[in-house]
Amino acid sequence: MDPNARPISVALLGTPEVSAATLFGFFDALAGTRRDWQMLHGGTPAESPFRPLVVSADGQPFSASNGVRIAPDACFADCPRPDVICITDLLISPDAAMPSYAAELAWLRGAWESGATICSACSGALLLAQTGLLDDCDATSHWAYCDRLARNHPRTRWHPDRGLVLTGPDSRIVMAGSGVAWHMLVLALIARFASPEDAMHVARVNLLDLNQTSALAYASLTRGCKVADELMARCQLWAASNYRSESPVAQMAALSGLPERTFKRRFQQATAMSPLDYVHTLRLEEAKQMLEATALPVEAVAEEVGYQDASFFGRLFKRKVALTPAQYRRRFGALGARLRSVARPGS
Repeated sequence: MDPNARPISVALLGTPEVSAATLFGFFDALAGTRRDWQMLHGGTPAESPFRPLVVSADGQPFSASNGVRIAPDACFADCPRPDVICITDLLISPDAAMPSYAAELAWLRGAWESGATICSACSGALLLAQTGLLDDCDATSHWAYCDRLARNHPRTRWHPDRGLVLTGPDSRIVMAGSGVAWHMLVLALIARFASPEDAMHVARVNLLDLNQTSALAYASLTRGCKVADELMARCQLWAASNYRSESPVAQMAALSGLPERTFKRRFQQATAMSPLDYVHTLRLEEAKQMLEATALPVEAVAEEVGYQDASFFGRLFKRKVALTPAQYRRRFGALGARLRSVARPGS
């Protein structure tokens, strides 16, 4: 990048729903580009090629979702024309109604028409999707939100397994999926607007480990709230304690008092899953916990959660979790052991 070029203006959208950690994580990574690497190596002091700004509709201080007080740098009317806008994660329940974002949506659309690159991290996709810019595009978000997004925005192709998606005309929309996938987003921006070497330096300074494990491996298969249908909710409660049973679907149907065909149709309507798929999710979620916390052979884990055929269990696990049981244990078993050791020092 030309050292005499004007700074790249990156507007970080501030709303009361934002997570301060991600908002200021973006800010720090962009502000520290070049500066921190040069400082650590005793080189000539360097300024970042980026000018990050926290921007909100009115520019007034507000409390973020976790109570951190945030003072924006500018309001929409006073913000210099941004080259990039980032919508960081929003603390909104997957089942909650969206706040009114009329001013934000108008600002985003205007910036897009002026040539800005628009980004979202994690649940920030909830707001980005409302602009209509994702119609007929690939997209990603946190795994807990993709079902809702797919229902509300069916013209968009949602990929909960992808950590980073570049989409839209000239790839001017950049989206990060679950959790710390925002690290990949900020590094992608640095690589695009500064250089790949600058992005690598930021990753090395900040120890950003960009493992490519699918987000599905982290997802809770049993996510979702209790259903409104009380009879089906009672069947769900039974399944939570009896998923190891033989013929659990037939037993749930008997518990409901409905003909099995009627029960299956009503359960599907209430949960958006067939009864058998629901049982599989309960079994696989328990298997994940066992793989994290025990040294039981995979065959024994399969049997413990209700599968007599370990090979079937392995194929199903790979399809739902995007890792084999052995891969999952290697990825998360060590992490679980480490967390348990620090929770109980000396044990």
